[in-house]
Amino acid sequence: MTARVFVVDDDADHLAAVCDLMGAAGHAVQGFCAASDALSALQEAAPDLILTDLRMPGMDGMGLLVALRARDHDLPVIMLTGHGDVVHAVQAIRAGAEDFLEKPYDAAHLLMVVARALAARATRAEVGRLQAVLAEGAQATLLGQSRAIGALRDRIAALAPLDVDVVITGETGTGKELAARALHAASPRAPGPYVAINCAALPEMMFETLMFGHAEGAFPGAGPARAGKIEAAMGGTLMLDEVEAMPLPLQAKLLRVLHERQVERLGDHDLRPVDLRVIATSKTDLRLASAEGRFRADLFYRLAGAELSTPPLRDTGADIALIFAHYAQLAARRYGRPDPDLPYGLARQLARRPWPGNMRELKAAAEAHALGLLDMPRPDTPALPDAPLADRVAAFEAREIAAVLDRHRGNTIRAAETLGLPRRTLNDKMRRYGLKADP
Repeated sequence: MTARVFVVDDDADHLAAVCDLMGAAGHAVQGFCAASDALSALQEAAPDLILTDLRMPGMDGMGLLVALRARDHDLPVIMLTGHGDVVHAVQAIRAGAEDFLEKPYDAAHLLMVVARALAARATRAEVGRLQAVLAEGAQATLLGQSRAIGALRDRIAALAPLDVDVVITGETGTGKELAARALHAASPRAPGPYVAINCAALPEMMFETLMFGHAEGAFPGAGPARAGKIEAAMGGTLMLDEVEAMPLPLQAKLLRVLHERQVERLGDHDLRPVDLRVIATSKTDLRLASAEGRFRADLFYRLAGAELSTPPLRDTGADIALIFAHYAQLAARRYGRPDPDLPYGLARQLARRPWPGNMRELKAAAEAHALGLLDMPRPDTPALPDAPLADRVAAFEAREIAAVLDRHRGNTIRAAETLGLPRRTLNDKMRRYGLKADP
């Protein structure tokens, strides 16, 4: 992730070395020998991250941090400290610094800490953007920035202007209805009605009346004449959710309507022209269902003027953590809770989870996280029922350290403080157990 980075240090040699390292990593970097100069430069160009020494003449790193927090609470600040400054570094962390590194530090570790801080800020910014979009009432917003979601957006953009019927296929909970709404919203039919009907939720005896309407007195208790869903969608879009559940006899009647673009109400003989677009969604492969006789092949080909598929959640990569954080914040605000953090390491656990329920399962997990009820066992935790006591104690210690690192997003100073360990002792144990503070 390329970013604009400010480096602040009164040691000219160290300043040049850090600037060279950041530049080699692809970042646009500016160096400053004084904190006051860095603050002045903020008027012209805002950085994405600041690396600053803690001890400097005049305004020190802590003073710079306080001044920066008054301007931009979300700007990541990483402290670089000399030996013996750990107590002050802890104070800086409590004041809002993203992390600190004690000199001498490993260059690769510094780059990793910078990458983690930038990724965390980007996630917070994207969650905020998504919430702003949804707050404006954009019901057809497809969340995410992954390649899979981008391809879906491109497909919708290509199909929306074309007045053809569409079949959307995808697993349960992958946003098929959301994709259908997006197709309608981006089409020339957007000013018209969007009428949705769940084909799996209606008894067969009511389906025909609801779809096609009926004439006055068409059957006992029918009442006055009534238009069906097909006529209600005139000029707009008719969305048939779970179309694979439509009974075969009714499929034949729907096929006739779509072929002739006319509808005949139950008990009536007048044919009424219909002008609409049909979008059908299915969680099963309609081609295969047609080949097996479970769905009319002629209806499938009539519906499938074009096709698109919604990707399963497990294929959306980093979007999983992003959307999880978004829904967790929404749930927290709904229940009057503070916005929850996304603990370090949880994003990787979310990415490894198969999510068979897709978005519905993710929303439920995010809500549980907001309420402090989420149970996400570590998949790499070994079971050692027959191991020697020393091995079981070591495994327990490794799990506890990993859990605290997760809670503090890999920040070893915070983890050491929570565990009641010197930081060097924690680092030794992390090396012994193969634990890494990866982003």
